[in-house]
Amino acid sequence: MFAKFLNLDQERRDAILNAALKEFARKGFDKASTNVIAREAGISKPLLFHYVKNKRDFFLFLYDYCLELLEREYFSQIDLEEKDIFERLRQACLLKIKVMEKHPWIFDFTRVAVYTYSEAVREELRKRRKALETSLFKRFYDGIDTAPFRRDLDVEKAKKLIYWAVGGYANQILEQIKNAPAPGFNLEQIRAEFDGYLNELRKAYYK
Repeated sequence: MFAKFLNLDQERRDAILNAALKEFARKGFDKASTNVIAREAGISKPLLFHYVKNKRDFFLFLYDYCLELLEREYFSQIDLEEKDIFERLRQACLLKIKVMEKHPWIFDFTRVAVYTYSEAVREELRKRRKALETSLFKRFYDGIDTAPFRRDLDVEKAKKLIYWAVGGYANQILEQIKNAPAPGFNLEQIRAEFDGYLNELRKAYYK
């Protein structure tokens, strides 16, 4: 169904993809405008629909496309043999940044898609999510070594606090990246600053 879109050259395909991700992420399915998507992508609306058929099918295609992309370039790249919670989270954050260099709105889009209440797409998304949700959390956070944690801590609560702290910092950085003109950030500087915060968290939670 989307062969014409997939056969586009990389630059044009990414322009349409990123314009659509941004518009759907900011406005949700019902309020997103295909006129805006076409304009942001630098093409006409008739040409957009030559590639993608209609708004509903395009939205569902984008969801599937993004999950495949994230599986390939994000989830499967995380080294699950790494048992240290801080190193695992460091990997996840830096991989997220790499993905967002190409597609700044991809994580916002998938979040909006997961929580959409639009009647037009809700049931199809529910079917897709059911298979996904059973595996992602376990793949991400299972197997963490708890031996380094201080003995006076409730380890499960400590792990959650670490997730929240690292996630909050990471989201702040990702928000800056998303809204910065490319290439509007210094990856080495981000990595150094991130490592500094992780070291402080290690002091607080590890023996």
